[in-house]
This record gives sequence, C-alpha cells and structure tokens, in this order.
Amino acid sequence: MDKSVITAIVAALALGGTVNACSAAMDAPAASGSGQAAMTAGSAPVAQAELRDKDGALKGRATARPMGDGVHVTGSLENVAPGTYAIHVHTTGMCTPPDFTSAGSHWNPEGKQHGKENPAGPHKGDLPNVTVGADGRATVSQHIMGVTMTGGDAALLDGDGAALVLHAGVDDYKTDPTGNAGGRMACGVFKAGL
Repeated sequence: MDKSVITAIVAALALGGTVNACSAAMDAPAASGSGQAAMTAGSAPVAQAELRDKDGALKGRATARPMGDGVHVTGSLENVAPGTYAIHVHTTGMCTPPDFTSAGSHWNPEGKQHGKENPAGPHKGDLPNVTVGADGRATVSQHIMGVTMTGGDAALLDGDGAALVLHAGVDDYKTDPTGNAGGRMACGVFKAGL
C-alpha cells in the first residue's frame, strides 16, 4: 500500500477520535445550581440574562461572552420609560423581587471604589449609563477588561454567579459605593450555556 494512503488513513482515524470526543463533551449535561454550565478544558461559556421587573415583566436581555482580554456585555432594554439609567453587573446571581437586593453589591473583584471618575475606582461591574428612547428601548455594549467568564479571582460565573441590574436613577460615576444610582428596577441572572 502507498505510504501516502496509509498516512491519510491514520490522519482520518485520529480526526474521527477527536470529533467523537468533542461531540461527547458538547452533549454533557449542564451543572445545576449557580447557573454555570459543565465546562471542558479550554472552553469558555457564553452567558445570557433576562432582566425582569418586580412584577416579572421582561425589561431586557443581555449576553456576556469572552472576548480578548476580558468579557464583553451586550444587550437591549425594552418597555422601559424614556430616560437615562444606571446599569451594573452585580456580584451574586440571584434576583429576588421586589427590591433585588439579593443580587448583592456591584461586581468588584479588585476591591476598588465605585466609578470611572473616582481615582480609587472603578468596580468591574460599573457600566456606562444607558439612555432609553421614546420607544422604550436602549442598547448596552461594554467591554470589561481583566476578567474572565470562569476560573480565577475575577470570574463572572464564579461560585455564586452574577446578575445585571437596571437602576432607577443615573450613575454619577464617582460616589462610592453605588454612584447614587437609586433603587433596583429590573434584574437578570447570567446563566451559562443557553
């Protein structure tokens, strides 16, 4: 048999084993509890959140995904009164109405103070204010540098997860610990593997 044919057969068999292993890993069930998915070595999840108000009405959706040197959060708001609002990633993946205080404080793995205009800040969870138009809609897009989706000291999907919270007021970008952002009007838990 020709040496190139044997090489091709060996390569095909090796590739088949790799494809089968990847297929088995993709079929693995998700872990329960904290919203984390079962992970294989080298994989990084995409997480999604549905923001709901105290009555359970949908107010928006967001996605967090690994990108370059951190995590990129994108999303949209809907059915929100026109105006400007603070939106932050919070440290706990729990959204218990009516006040959503179960989501904890702003995500702050580095122990900094609040706000991009604060010389001792910002928190990793401090996102820019969003402006909702007359149609009740807005978009969110922010890259958070120096963090990961899973693993390490600055993981979004750590043991207790994370949530995205829409506040009732505007973030002043400097007052610790919340930027005077007001109450919490909608909340969504980031869930991996959706």
